[in-house]
Parts: sequence; structure tokens; C-alpha cells
Amino acid sequence: MFALIDCNNFYASCERIFRPDLQHKPIVVLSNNDGCIIARSNEAKALGLPMGAPCYQYKDLIEKHNVTVFSPNFALYGDMSQRVMTLLSEFSPDIEIYSIDEAFLKFHGFDLFDLQSYGEIIQKKVKKYTGIPISVGIAPTKALAKIANRIAKKFPKQTNSCYYIHTEEQRIKALKWTHIGDVWGIGRKHSKRLQSIGVQNAYDFTLLEDCWVQKNMSIIGLRLKHDLQGIPTLDLEEIQAKKNIATTRSFETNYTTFDQIKERVATFAISCSEKLRKQQSCCSTLLVFIHTNGHRIDLPQYSKNCIIHLPHATNSAIEITKFAIIALQNIYKPGYAYKKAGVIVMDILPTLTKQYNLFEESNPKHPAIMQAMDTINNTYGQHTLKLGIQDQKKMWKMKQEKLSPKYTTNIHDIITIHC
Repeated sequence: MFALIDCNNFYASCERIFRPDLQHKPIVVLSNNDGCIIARSNEAKALGLPMGAPCYQYKDLIEKHNVTVFSPNFALYGDMSQRVMTLLSEFSPDIEIYSIDEAFLKFHGFDLFDLQSYGEIIQKKVKKYTGIPISVGIAPTKALAKIANRIAKKFPKQTNSCYYIHTEEQRIKALKWTHIGDVWGIGRKHSKRLQSIGVQNAYDFTLLEDCWVQKNMSIIGLRLKHDLQGIPTLDLEEIQAKKNIATTRSFETNYTTFDQIKERVATFAISCSEKLRKQQSCCSTLLVFIHTNGHRIDLPQYSKNCIIHLPHATNSAIEITKFAIIALQNIYKPGYAYKKAGVIVMDILPTLTKQYNLFEESNPKHPAIMQAMDTINNTYGQHTLKLGIQDQKKMWKMKQEKLSPKYTTNIHDIITIHC
């Protein structure tokens, strides 16, 4: 049996933990630079505030209904996620952290357990210890556990926020209830195609011929079909290193000189190198892009990117920055007001398995230098040490006008209780 545990309206729930006055009131959380809505409480959803919508477009509706707006507090969300996942790991040794607010558990050897009661115990303990409300879906396969979780979240009172699919009748009823566009792993294009041939729900999908599914949706679609039929096909996955790493930012103002953009691109490249070293990886390719502000139709527009294949795999901030600047030189054009840039490192491989080059290789001093920089920055704070190409006084700061305190990660923001 598998269980999918999903935190309900996770970002909004994290904000509510330390603001009990916001219980049963509408909340939205915005994206970086307070741009778009990326999380909503149930009350905010009921008002018609859509996911991904620019906040300024719904300013009147937000003010009319006294919706509380938060800037993203990723330090808080990350810490609360870690607490939830630590608690979940106590209920099964087999866990796959699927996202910041979702995890799969595998119940192998739990034959004598009442899994409905066990799921309710999980829900109550996580709520009691963290304050985060969760939904639990339990089923013979991962895909069915996803659907069971959806039912638990849709009908929390009837299911006690835990739904257990353990009979064929329940499986078929759940599949018929699930619209094909809501099935885990079926994207928008596949959904439209399936609907065009009369597949309206998950049950209809399981009735298709295997050969048609494999031909039109690949082996991945076929595995999904078998999983929905109750045949365990998808197992827990190990945490894998990222295949691409990106650092991109919009500038606080338009940049018009090469040196301004060069400093930012260098900083982004250094950030990518830090992420590579953190997961003990190297990259062989990098992409640099720049573009103007598409919303400023009164200004000339320009957008360009450049891909560079590195002579050898590396995670050295010095080398990645060097090639990022070369890429920027290839695409920069004067006379434009640039609003955004980014660096993406690709062709990532583990450091221990990288292919060495007989004629050209990294400077042997770089690994020790990078290790020293990482140690100092981790000990005394990020950006304590910088490369010379960076602005020593500049600290990147997102627009976060409605940022809540870092209650659990900053000693100065810990709540004081007066007894």
C-alpha cells in the first residue's frame, strides 16, 4: 500500500500557524517580487482569486474582502516542510519527498494494520505537532493514492481527511469521479486528446487498449494506466540531483550598461556554482540570457541567449563566471534598457564521475578555494566572501513589502509569549 500526504494550502497554512487571527479568513501568498498569486486559502479561492494571476489586477477585490496578502517567506516554508517530513518518516521507513508539501509513504509489511485509522493518526499528529493541516490518501498504487488524497481533501468531514481505497468498488467509483484532466501525470495536451476520443474520466482511460496508450503516450502513459488499474507499477523514487540549475532575476530598475549586467550575471553564475557544489555535481554546458521589459511597449525590445559548451566539467565559481561573461559579451547590445537576466547550467553529472580532459583541465587550486569559500559563507552568512567581479556592497533584495517574520529560522523573529 502507498499513502500520499499533501499539506493543505501549504504556504497559506504556514502563515496561519503564527497568526491565529487569520483562521477562516482569506489569505494569498505572492511570488518573488510580489508579482503573482502562488497560494490561496480556501476562503480566497471562494472569492474567485485565480492561481497565477498578477496581484495588481485583483487589487479591488482584495481590498473589498480584506484579503491578507503575504510576500513569499521561503525560509519559513522550507523549515515547516522539513518538520512535516521528519514527522512523516516516523510512520514508515520508506518515504519519497515529492515536493515541498507532498510525500509518498510505502506501507510494506503493514498487513495487520488498520490503515484508515493509521492515516487518521498521521493527520492528527502532524496537525498537533506543526499546526499544518494535511490530507492523506491510501491505495494499492501511487496513482490511486493521488486520487484518494484528492477525495480526502475534497470531502474532509466525511473522510476525516483520510481516504483509503482498498476494494475494487471503491477504485472504480474513485476513477469515475476523477476528471481525466485531474489525473496525476496527464498534462493538458494529453487531456485534450483523450477527451476528443471520448475519455472523460480516469476510469475511461483504464479501458483503453495498452497498445494505443503506449503508442500515443509512451511507456510512461502505459505505466500510469496499470497503476490506475491497481497494478503496482510506479515505485518510490530516490532523491536525484537536479538536471538543470538556474538563477534568474528581474532587476530592480532597467540596466543600460554592460558593466551593470555583467555584475549581475557574474553573481547568478556564482549562485549556480554553489548549488552545483551543494549536490556534489559539475556542469558541462551553460546558458546566459538577457531581455528587456516586455511591458514597456514605449521602449525598444531585445531578447537573446547564448549557450556555451565548457571545455571540461566544473563547479568552480571562477570558471563558470568566466564563461558566463564570455556568453554575455556575445549577446549584449548597447542602446537597450535591460530588465532581466539569468544563468542556467546544464549537462550536470556527479563530481566523482566527470570525464577528465587530457589537454585542458580545471585549475587544481580551485576545489580548495571553493571549499574554503563555502565553509566561510555557511558559517558567517551568505555573501561573506565574494569574488572580485561582484559588487562588494550590493546585496540582492527582492521586493517583499508584505513579508512575515521568519518565526522558526531567525532568533530575532521568535514569538514572545506573555504569561
